[in-house]
Amino acid sequence: MQKHPEKLLVGELSFAWLLLALAGGVAVLAYRIAGFSGISSPGAFPLGISAILLLSAGCILVGALRKQSADACDWLDATRQFCRQHFPRRILVFIALAVTYLASIQWASFYVSTFVFLLLSVLYLRGGRPLIALLTSALSVGLIYLLFSLAFSVYLP
Repeated sequence: MQKHPEKLLVGELSFAWLLLALAGGVAVLAYRIAGFSGISSPGAFPLGISAILLLSAGCILVGALRKQSADACDWLDATRQFCRQHFPRRILVFIALAVTYLASIQWASFYVSTFVFLLLSVLYLRGGRPLIALLTSALSVGLIYLLFSLAFSVYLP
């Protein structure tokens, strides 16, 4: 049986290069802590971790370079394919809900904005069952209120 080489996913090679660059940045920051003057120096542990990160990122990059190129024809096609695979509508709508929720905490109370966020999220992600969404949201906000006000004695705005 002949084994076919794996196809490179759209964006995989860019991600591997980015991972290697970030691991290099972590290594530079780890070296700036105290250099490497000895095994018990303050920078020894961060340098060891960054070396593992660099090695891992290098292995991922080598693995990505060995794969066959993606099925995309040009840059625009690759971008469309990447967005279609990694950013489906459900994810984008939920991100919009989360950003709106975080912004609404400032002018609405925490409990009201959390209730509305949970209600809309459950309605959208579970397929529009209003009774279940209402019960889930009310129960969750009620538990949050009880936990913070009674157990932690912290009153949220």
